[in-house]
Amino acid sequence: MHPLPFRPVLLSAVALLALSGCNRKAATPPAMPPQQVGVITLHPQSVNVHTILPGRTDAYEIAQVRPQVTGVIQKRLFTEGADVQAGQQLYQIDPSRYQAAYDTARGQLAQAEAAEVTARAKLQRYKSLVQAHAVSHQDYDDALAAEKEAQGQILTARGQVENAQVDLGYTRMNSPISGRISRSIITVGALVTANQTDNTAVVTRLDPIYVDVNLPAITLLRLKRELAEGRITRQANGEVPVTLTLEDGSTYEHTGRMALSEVNVDTSTASVVVRALMPNPDKLLLPGMYVHAQLDEGADPNGLLVPQQAVSRNTHGDPQVWVVKPDDTVELRQIQIGQAIGTDWLVTSGLKAGERVVTVGVQKIKPGAKVKPTETETAAAPAASDTSSQNKGQ
Repeated sequence: MHPLPFRPVLLSAVALLALSGCNRKAATPPAMPPQQVGVITLHPQSVNVHTILPGRTDAYEIAQVRPQVTGVIQKRLFTEGADVQAGQQLYQIDPSRYQAAYDTARGQLAQAEAAEVTARAKLQRYKSLVQAHAVSHQDYDDALAAEKEAQGQILTARGQVENAQVDLGYTRMNSPISGRISRSIITVGALVTANQTDNTAVVTRLDPIYVDVNLPAITLLRLKRELAEGRITRQANGEVPVTLTLEDGSTYEHTGRMALSEVNVDTSTASVVVRALMPNPDKLLLPGMYVHAQLDEGADPNGLLVPQQAVSRNTHGDPQVWVVKPDDTVELRQIQIGQAIGTDWLVTSGLKAGERVVTVGVQKIKPGAKVKPTETETAAAPAASDTSSQNKGQ
Protein backbone atom coordinates (compact mmCIF):
# COMPACT_ATOMS: atom_id res chain seq x y z
CA MET A 1 0.00 0.00 0.00
CA HIS A 2 0.98 3.65 -0.63
CA PRO A 3 -0.89 5.93 1.85
CA LEU A 4 1.29 8.97 1.40
CA PRO A 5 0.50 9.71 -2.32
CA PHE A 6 -3.27 9.37 -1.78
CA ARG A 7 -3.38 12.08 0.90
CA PRO A 8 -2.33 14.99 -1.37
CA VAL A 9 -4.91 13.98 -3.96
CA LEU A 10 -7.69 14.03 -1.35
CA LEU A 11 -6.69 17.45 -0.12
CA SER A 12 -6.65 18.81 -3.64
CA ALA A 13 -10.22 17.61 -4.25
CA VAL A 14 -11.50 19.21 -1.05
CA ALA A 15 -9.85 22.48 -2.01
CA LEU A 16 -11.45 22.43 -5.44
CA LEU A 17 -14.93 21.82 -3.97
CA ALA A 18 -14.51 24.69 -1.53
CA LEU A 19 -13.38 26.99 -4.31
CA SER A 20 -16.36 25.97 -6.47
CA GLY A 21 -18.79 26.72 -3.60
CA CYS A 22 -17.29 30.17 -3.14
CA ASN A 23 -17.68 30.90 -6.85
CA ARG A 24 -21.39 29.89 -6.84
CA LYS A 25 -22.03 32.05 -3.82
CA ALA A 26 -20.35 34.98 -5.45
CA ALA A 27 -22.43 34.52 -8.70
CA THR A 28 -25.88 34.83 -6.97
CA PRO A 29 -27.60 37.89 -8.61
CA PRO A 30 -28.92 40.69 -6.43
CA ALA A 31 -32.69 41.02 -5.75
CA MET A 32 -34.65 42.83 -8.55
CA PRO A 33 -36.15 46.22 -7.64
CA PRO A 34 -39.97 46.58 -7.76
CA GLN A 35 -41.36 46.87 -11.27
CA GLN A 36 -42.53 50.36 -12.16
CA VAL A 37 -46.15 50.49 -13.36
CA GLY A 38 -48.59 53.23 -14.25
CA VAL A 39 -51.84 53.19 -12.31
CA ILE A 40 -55.07 55.13 -12.17
CA THR A 41 -57.04 55.66 -8.97
CA LEU A 42 -60.77 55.15 -9.42
CA HIS A 43 -63.10 58.00 -8.48
CA PRO A 44 -66.91 57.93 -8.74
CA GLN A 45 -68.31 60.38 -11.25
CA SER A 46 -71.59 61.18 -12.93
CA VAL A 47 -71.74 59.40 -16.28
CA ASN A 48 -74.41 60.02 -18.89
CA VAL A 49 -75.27 56.57 -20.17
CA HIS A 50 -76.01 56.15 -23.87
CA THR A 51 -76.78 53.18 -26.04
CA ILE A 52 -76.05 53.26 -29.78
CA LEU A 53 -77.97 50.80 -31.90
CA PRO A 54 -78.42 50.33 -35.66
CA GLY A 55 -81.90 50.87 -37.02
CA ARG A 56 -84.01 51.82 -40.01
CA THR A 57 -86.47 54.60 -40.61
CA ASP A 58 -90.14 53.81 -41.16
CA ALA A 59 -93.02 55.97 -42.36
CA TYR A 60 -95.24 57.56 -39.72
CA GLU A 61 -98.28 57.16 -41.98
CA ILE A 62 -98.63 55.54 -45.39
CA ALA A 63 -101.77 55.38 -47.54
CA GLN A 64 -102.29 53.28 -50.65
CA VAL A 65 -104.54 55.10 -53.10
CA ARG A 66 -107.00 52.67 -54.75
CA PRO A 67 -110.31 53.21 -56.61
CA GLN A 68 -113.60 52.48 -54.87
CA VAL A 69 -115.67 52.45 -58.09
CA THR A 70 -115.15 51.14 -61.61
CA GLY A 71 -114.48 53.55 -64.45
CA VAL A 72 -112.01 55.18 -66.81
CA ILE A 73 -109.48 57.70 -65.51
CA GLN A 74 -110.25 61.10 -67.06
CA LYS A 75 -107.68 63.29 -65.29
CA ARG A 76 -104.59 63.12 -63.09
CA LEU A 77 -104.53 66.18 -60.85
CA PHE A 78 -101.19 66.00 -59.01
CA THR A 79 -97.47 66.28 -59.67
CA GLU A 80 -95.54 63.10 -59.03
CA GLY A 81 -93.22 63.39 -56.03
CA ALA A 82 -94.95 66.52 -54.70
CA ASP A 83 -96.51 67.13 -51.30
CA VAL A 84 -100.29 66.70 -51.19
CA GLN A 85 -102.85 67.54 -48.52
CA ALA A 86 -105.50 65.30 -47.00
CA GLY A 87 -108.66 65.57 -49.12
CA GLN A 88 -106.84 66.89 -52.18
CA GLN A 89 -108.18 65.38 -55.42
CA LEU A 90 -105.68 63.12 -57.18
CA TYR A 91 -107.66 61.50 -60.02
CA GLN A 92 -111.02 61.99 -61.72
CA ILE A 93 -112.92 58.87 -62.83
CA ASP A 94 -115.61 59.24 -65.52
CA PRO A 95 -118.71 60.14 -63.42
CA SER A 96 -121.39 59.76 -66.12
CA ARG A 97 -122.98 56.51 -65.00
CA TYR A 98 -122.78 57.44 -61.34
CA GLN A 99 -124.34 60.85 -61.99
CA ALA A 100 -127.20 59.09 -63.80
CA ALA A 101 -127.70 56.67 -60.90
CA TYR A 102 -127.74 59.60 -58.49
CA ASP A 103 -130.34 61.46 -60.52
CA THR A 104 -132.51 58.33 -60.72
CA ALA A 105 -132.34 57.85 -56.96
CA ARG A 106 -133.35 61.44 -56.36
CA GLY A 107 -136.36 60.98 -58.70
CA GLN A 108 -137.45 57.89 -56.77
CA LEU A 109 -137.15 59.86 -53.55
CA ALA A 110 -139.38 62.61 -54.98
CA GLN A 111 -142.00 60.01 -55.98
CA ALA A 112 -141.94 58.48 -52.51
CA GLU A 113 -142.35 61.87 -50.88
CA ALA A 114 -145.35 62.69 -53.17
CA ALA A 115 -147.01 59.36 -52.34
CA GLU A 116 -146.51 60.07 -48.64
CA VAL A 117 -148.31 63.44 -49.00
CA THR A 118 -151.35 61.72 -50.48
CA ALA A 119 -151.35 58.99 -47.85
CA ARG A 120 -151.04 61.51 -45.00
CA ALA A 121 -153.92 63.62 -46.34
CA LYS A 122 -156.15 60.54 -46.67
CA LEU A 123 -155.31 59.50 -43.12
CA GLN A 124 -156.29 62.94 -41.80
CA ARG A 125 -159.67 62.77 -43.56
CA TYR A 126 -160.39 59.26 -42.30
CA LYS A 127 -159.53 60.27 -38.74
CA SER A 128 -162.53 62.66 -38.58
CA LEU A 129 -164.81 60.35 -40.58
CA VAL A 130 -164.23 57.34 -38.36
CA GLN A 131 -165.29 59.42 -35.33
CA ALA A 132 -168.56 60.25 -37.17
CA HIS A 133 -168.92 56.60 -38.13
CA ALA A 134 -168.84 57.63 -41.82
CA VAL A 135 -166.09 55.07 -42.58
CA SER A 136 -165.31 51.80 -40.96
CA HIS A 137 -162.42 51.22 -38.60
CA GLN A 138 -160.95 48.87 -41.20
CA ASP A 139 -160.77 51.68 -43.76
CA TYR A 140 -159.07 53.89 -41.19
CA ASP A 141 -156.54 51.18 -40.34
CA ASP A 142 -155.78 50.71 -44.05
CA ALA A 143 -155.18 54.46 -44.45
CA LEU A 144 -152.89 54.46 -41.39
CA ALA A 145 -150.88 51.53 -42.79
CA ALA A 146 -150.63 53.19 -46.20
CA GLU A 147 -149.24 56.38 -44.63
CA LYS A 148 -146.57 54.43 -42.67
CA GLU A 149 -145.66 52.46 -45.80
CA ALA A 150 -145.21 55.75 -47.66
CA GLN A 151 -142.84 56.93 -44.93
CA GLY A 152 -140.86 53.69 -45.29
CA GLN A 153 -140.60 54.24 -49.05
CA ILE A 154 -139.15 57.68 -48.38
CA LEU A 155 -136.46 56.20 -46.10
CA THR A 156 -135.58 53.56 -48.70
CA ALA A 157 -135.38 56.12 -51.49
CA ARG A 158 -133.32 58.42 -49.32
CA GLY A 159 -130.85 55.61 -48.65
CA GLN A 160 -130.55 54.95 -52.38
CA VAL A 161 -129.82 58.63 -52.95
CA GLU A 162 -127.09 58.58 -50.31
CA ASN A 163 -125.57 55.41 -51.79
CA ALA A 164 -125.58 56.90 -55.28
CA GLN A 165 -124.08 60.11 -53.90
CA VAL A 166 -121.24 58.14 -52.25
CA ASP A 167 -120.45 56.33 -55.49
CA LEU A 168 -120.50 59.63 -57.36
CA GLY A 169 -118.11 61.10 -54.78
CA TYR A 170 -115.76 58.14 -55.24
CA THR A 171 -115.20 59.21 -58.84
CA ARG A 172 -113.07 61.95 -57.26
CA MET A 173 -110.09 60.00 -55.89
CA ASN A 174 -108.77 62.12 -52.99
CA SER A 175 -105.66 61.81 -50.84
CA PRO A 176 -106.47 60.09 -47.51
CA ILE A 177 -103.57 61.78 -45.68
CA SER A 178 -101.14 64.65 -46.04
CA GLY A 179 -97.72 63.67 -47.27
CA ARG A 180 -95.53 63.11 -50.30
CA ILE A 181 -97.05 61.21 -53.20
CA SER A 182 -95.22 58.63 -55.27
CA ARG A 183 -95.19 58.24 -59.03
CA SER A 184 -98.51 57.43 -60.67
CA ILE A 185 -98.94 53.75 -61.51
CA ILE A 186 -101.75 54.44 -63.99
CA THR A 187 -102.28 56.95 -66.78
CA VAL A 188 -105.23 58.89 -68.13
CA GLY A 189 -107.53 56.58 -70.10
CA ALA A 190 -106.76 53.52 -67.99
CA LEU A 191 -109.64 51.42 -66.66
CA VAL A 192 -109.73 50.95 -62.90
CA THR A 193 -112.04 48.66 -60.97
CA ALA A 194 -113.61 48.83 -57.56
CA ASN A 195 -111.61 47.16 -54.79
CA GLN A 196 -108.67 46.29 -57.05
CA THR A 197 -105.50 45.15 -55.29
CA ASP A 198 -103.11 47.32 -57.34
CA ASN A 199 -102.32 50.82 -56.11
CA THR A 200 -102.70 53.84 -58.32
CA ALA A 201 -100.28 55.82 -56.09
CA VAL A 202 -98.90 55.86 -52.55
CA VAL A 203 -98.92 58.83 -50.16
CA THR A 204 -96.33 58.79 -47.37
CA ARG A 205 -96.21 61.13 -44.39
CA LEU A 206 -92.56 61.97 -43.71
CA ASP A 207 -92.84 64.41 -40.82
CA PRO A 208 -92.50 63.03 -38.22
CA ILE A 209 -90.87 59.70 -39.03
CA TYR A 210 -90.24 56.52 -37.04
CA VAL A 211 -86.87 54.90 -36.36
CA ASP A 212 -87.05 51.22 -35.38
CA VAL A 213 -84.06 49.64 -33.60
CA ASN A 214 -83.52 46.23 -32.03
CA LEU A 215 -82.52 46.50 -28.38
CA PRO A 216 -80.97 43.29 -26.95
CA ALA A 217 -83.19 41.84 -24.25
CA ILE A 218 -80.19 41.54 -21.89
CA THR A 219 -79.59 45.29 -22.25
CA LEU A 220 -83.24 46.01 -21.46
CA LEU A 221 -82.97 43.88 -18.31
CA ARG A 222 -79.80 45.71 -17.28
CA LEU A 223 -81.44 49.10 -17.73
CA LYS A 224 -84.47 48.13 -15.67
CA ARG A 225 -82.27 46.70 -12.92
CA GLU A 226 -80.02 49.77 -12.78
CA LEU A 227 -83.03 52.08 -12.72
CA ALA A 228 -84.53 50.07 -9.87
CA GLU A 229 -81.24 50.16 -7.92
CA GLY A 230 -80.86 53.91 -8.46
CA ARG A 231 -77.64 53.51 -10.46
CA ILE A 232 -79.25 55.38 -13.34
CA THR A 233 -81.31 58.53 -12.87
CA ARG A 234 -84.21 59.10 -15.26
CA GLN A 235 -84.41 62.17 -17.47
CA ALA A 236 -86.19 65.15 -15.88
CA ASN A 237 -89.24 64.88 -18.15
CA GLY A 238 -89.30 61.08 -18.06
CA GLU A 239 -88.64 60.81 -21.80
CA VAL A 240 -85.69 59.13 -23.48
CA PRO A 241 -84.06 61.52 -25.99
CA VAL A 242 -82.84 59.99 -29.25
CA THR A 243 -80.27 61.37 -31.68
CA LEU A 244 -79.27 59.92 -35.04
CA THR A 245 -76.08 59.37 -36.98
CA LEU A 246 -76.73 59.00 -40.70
CA GLU A 247 -75.15 56.40 -42.97
CA ASP A 248 -72.57 58.89 -44.25
CA GLY A 249 -71.39 59.54 -40.68
CA SER A 250 -73.04 62.94 -40.28
CA THR A 251 -75.14 63.79 -37.25
CA TYR A 252 -78.84 64.47 -37.76
CA GLU A 253 -79.60 67.95 -36.46
CA HIS A 254 -82.97 67.21 -34.82
CA THR A 255 -83.54 65.29 -31.58
CA GLY A 256 -86.42 62.87 -31.18
CA ARG A 257 -87.74 60.70 -28.38
CA MET A 258 -88.41 57.06 -27.73
CA ALA A 259 -92.08 56.39 -28.45
CA LEU A 260 -92.56 52.74 -27.44
CA SER A 261 -90.95 49.33 -27.03
CA GLU A 262 -92.49 46.01 -27.92
CA VAL A 263 -93.63 43.72 -25.11
CA ASN A 264 -92.53 40.55 -26.91
CA VAL A 265 -88.95 39.38 -27.40
CA ASP A 266 -88.00 38.14 -30.85
CA THR A 267 -86.90 34.55 -30.22
CA SER A 268 -84.63 34.49 -33.27
CA THR A 269 -82.61 37.57 -32.28
CA ALA A 270 -83.29 37.82 -28.51
CA SER A 271 -84.08 41.49 -28.98
CA VAL A 272 -86.95 43.91 -28.47
CA VAL A 273 -88.04 46.44 -31.08
CA VAL A 274 -87.73 50.00 -29.79
CA ARG A 275 -89.42 52.75 -31.83
CA ALA A 276 -88.28 56.37 -31.77
CA LEU A 277 -90.23 59.33 -33.12
CA MET A 278 -88.07 61.85 -34.98
CA PRO A 279 -89.02 65.28 -36.37
CA ASN A 280 -88.33 65.50 -40.10
CA PRO A 281 -89.30 69.03 -41.25
CA ASP A 282 -86.79 69.07 -44.11
CA LYS A 283 -87.84 65.61 -45.35
CA LEU A 284 -84.18 64.53 -45.15
CA LEU A 285 -85.05 61.15 -43.67
CA LEU A 286 -86.82 58.75 -46.01
CA PRO A 287 -88.39 55.39 -45.11
CA GLY A 288 -85.92 52.51 -45.25
CA MET A 289 -82.77 54.52 -44.47
CA TYR A 290 -80.07 52.85 -42.34
CA VAL A 291 -79.10 54.95 -39.30
CA HIS A 292 -77.50 54.63 -35.87
CA ALA A 293 -79.77 55.74 -33.05
CA GLN A 294 -78.33 56.96 -29.75
CA LEU A 295 -80.69 56.44 -26.80
CA ASP A 296 -79.93 58.67 -23.80
CA GLU A 297 -80.80 56.34 -20.93
CA GLY A 298 -80.01 58.66 -18.04
CA ALA A 299 -77.16 59.42 -15.64
CA ASP A 300 -75.19 57.07 -13.39
CA PRO A 301 -74.23 59.37 -10.47
CA ASN A 302 -71.51 57.01 -9.15
CA GLY A 303 -70.01 55.54 -12.27
CA LEU A 304 -66.50 54.04 -12.23
CA LEU A 305 -64.52 54.21 -15.46
CA VAL A 306 -61.38 52.23 -16.28
CA PRO A 307 -59.30 52.69 -19.44
CA GLN A 308 -59.89 50.01 -22.04
CA GLN A 309 -56.14 49.37 -22.25
CA ALA A 310 -56.19 48.19 -18.61
CA VAL A 311 -58.79 45.48 -19.26
CA SER A 312 -57.80 42.07 -20.60
CA ARG A 313 -59.73 38.84 -21.06
CA ASN A 314 -59.18 35.41 -19.60
CA THR A 315 -59.58 32.16 -21.53
CA HIS A 316 -63.34 32.26 -20.91
CA GLY A 317 -63.63 35.81 -22.26
CA ASP A 318 -64.27 37.38 -18.84
CA PRO A 319 -62.81 40.88 -18.32
CA GLN A 320 -60.06 41.28 -15.73
CA VAL A 321 -57.68 43.97 -14.45
CA TRP A 322 -54.52 44.19 -12.35
CA VAL A 323 -55.21 45.89 -9.00
CA VAL A 324 -52.47 47.35 -6.76
CA LYS A 325 -53.20 46.54 -3.13
CA PRO A 326 -52.30 48.85 -0.19
CA ASP A 327 -48.97 47.02 0.31
CA ASP A 328 -48.04 47.72 -3.36
CA THR A 329 -48.44 44.11 -4.42
CA VAL A 330 -50.64 43.29 -7.39
CA GLU A 331 -53.52 40.88 -7.90
CA LEU A 332 -55.42 39.87 -11.03
CA ARG A 333 -59.13 40.50 -10.44
CA GLN A 334 -62.13 39.56 -12.55
CA ILE A 335 -64.66 42.36 -13.04
CA GLN A 336 -67.90 43.05 -14.88
CA ILE A 337 -68.13 45.88 -17.34
CA GLY A 338 -71.04 47.60 -19.03
CA GLN A 339 -70.74 49.99 -21.89
CA ALA A 340 -67.79 51.54 -23.62
CA ILE A 341 -67.75 55.29 -22.95
CA GLY A 342 -65.15 56.92 -25.15
CA THR A 343 -61.88 55.07 -24.44
CA ASP A 344 -63.08 53.73 -21.07
CA TRP A 345 -65.23 50.89 -19.81
CA LEU A 346 -68.04 51.52 -17.33
CA VAL A 347 -67.48 49.09 -14.43
CA THR A 348 -70.62 47.48 -13.02
CA SER A 349 -68.98 45.26 -10.35
CA GLY A 350 -65.62 44.01 -9.10
CA LEU A 351 -64.02 47.37 -8.30
CA LYS A 352 -64.70 50.16 -5.83
CA ALA A 353 -63.78 53.81 -5.47
CA GLY A 354 -60.20 54.49 -4.32
CA GLU A 355 -58.67 51.32 -5.74
CA ARG A 356 -55.67 51.55 -8.06
CA VAL A 357 -55.75 49.82 -11.44
CA VAL A 358 -52.62 49.15 -13.50
CA THR A 359 -52.77 50.83 -16.91
CA VAL A 360 -49.10 50.69 -18.00
CA GLY A 361 -46.67 47.77 -17.56
CA VAL A 362 -49.16 44.92 -17.22
CA GLN A 363 -46.95 42.65 -19.35
CA LYS A 364 -44.14 42.61 -16.76
CA ILE A 365 -46.00 41.75 -13.57
CA LYS A 366 -47.40 38.60 -12.00
CA PRO A 367 -49.75 37.93 -9.07
CA GLY A 368 -48.23 38.88 -5.70
CA ALA A 369 -45.32 40.81 -7.19
CA LYS A 370 -44.14 44.03 -5.57
CA VAL A 371 -44.51 47.08 -7.81
CA LYS A 372 -43.68 50.76 -7.77
CA PRO A 373 -46.94 52.50 -8.83
CA THR A 374 -47.00 55.88 -10.53
CA GLU A 375 -50.22 57.77 -11.15
CA THR A 376 -50.88 58.24 -14.85
CA GLU A 377 -53.83 60.61 -14.28
CA THR A 378 -54.68 63.20 -11.65
CA ALA A 379 -56.35 61.93 -8.51
CA ALA A 380 -59.08 64.56 -8.67
CA ALA A 381 -62.50 63.31 -9.66
CA PRO A 382 -63.16 64.11 -13.34
CA ALA A 383 -66.10 66.21 -14.47
CA ALA A 384 -69.35 64.57 -15.49
CA SER A 385 -68.88 62.49 -18.60
CA ASP A 386 -71.22 63.13 -21.49
CA THR A 387 -69.73 61.01 -24.25
CA SER A 388 -71.71 58.54 -26.27
CA SER A 389 -71.17 54.83 -25.86
CA GLN A 390 -71.51 51.81 -28.08
CA ASN A 391 -73.80 49.11 -26.74
CA LYS A 392 -71.95 45.81 -26.45
CA GLY A 393 -72.93 42.59 -24.77
CA GLN A 394 -70.56 41.44 -22.10
